[in-house]
Amino acid sequence: MSREWVPQEKEWGKEKPLRAAVVGCGSIARVHGESLKRLSGVTPVGFADIRPERAQELAMLYGGRAYSSLEEMLDGEQPDVLHICTPHVLHTPMARQAVEQGIAVFTEKPPVISREQWEAFSALEETGVPIGVCFQNRYNPSVEYIRQLLETKKWGKILGCRAFVTWRRDSAYYTESGWRGQLETEGGGVLINQSIHTLDLILQFLGRPSWVEASLSNHHLKQVIQVEDTMEAYLDFQGVPACFYATTSFCTDSPVWLELVCQKGTLRMEETRVTLLPAEGERQELEFPHKAVLGKPYWGSGHELCIADFYASLREGRKFRNAPCKVKDTVETMLALYASAREGGVRRLNEEKAL
Repeated sequence: MSREWVPQEKEWGKEKPLRAAVVGCGSIARVHGESLKRLSGVTPVGFADIRPERAQELAMLYGGRAYSSLEEMLDGEQPDVLHICTPHVLHTPMARQAVEQGIAVFTEKPPVISREQWEAFSALEETGVPIGVCFQNRYNPSVEYIRQLLETKKWGKILGCRAFVTWRRDSAYYTESGWRGQLETEGGGVLINQSIHTLDLILQFLGRPSWVEASLSNHHLKQVIQVEDTMEAYLDFQGVPACFYATTSFCTDSPVWLELVCQKGTLRMEETRVTLLPAEGERQELEFPHKAVLGKPYWGSGHELCIADFYASLREGRKFRNAPCKVKDTVETMLALYASAREGGVRRLNEEKAL
């Protein structure tokens, strides 16, 4: 069945709630389900998973019917929006399947695991069917505050950036999933899964890099996973350096550290805390506590805000903040970092051709 997407009127929620379905019923699907449950004007109508008991559990929690396949759910419910929470390798083909039926797509990161998938995924935007990617940390209050500070120009130009992600993932995290840790299904390790959000924030603040170079390692799960548990990278932003380190071999999930050295001082973010270190003046520490954290605290509180904004963009007929064209730099930089680490050498990015 094929349907033409027609943007909803701004006040649609009072008359016709949008019907939402979720495919993939693991831990992150609960965050989507809870967000949908809290969102006015949206009705969850279906949950699908190859493990029927997981779909049934979420359907009982958030409403709708349970299905054992995406195809069955799309045929049975004909939803307005599909949330994709499946293994990484399935994000692009499932997005295509929904778009071909005129169904809007909101997918978990990463949208793709390869250059070929990125070409296919980004082409879906040309259909006019709304597509969104869950880069929820863009919505964190601490991130928004730093963005606003930079827009004032009062701190001068950014001279450099450093960012650190030191988290913990043990063997069970991979072996019990059935897909994590495998290059074919996950596409990579700490870069594509855990630290892609921090990479995204670096680019939010500095723009698109001119060139990158990276290396990958597997320190603590050599016999368990095929992908990296540690990545280090150097990104050049037209002469401005960014040093980036990420690992899942630490003893705990520490707050992400991101620091911007500017002409007139330093801006430092540690999850909910922002520290201002002006070249002249007193140090300031500001706290932006999470109002309601869905999932793990160190994800931030952005999931609900991100999902709500996607539905608002549908109502208002505007381009979503995390549409494919808006996440292009992050995806292409991630792919360039992997190409550098796996094949060696510097990878240059430009407006004409990213890789």
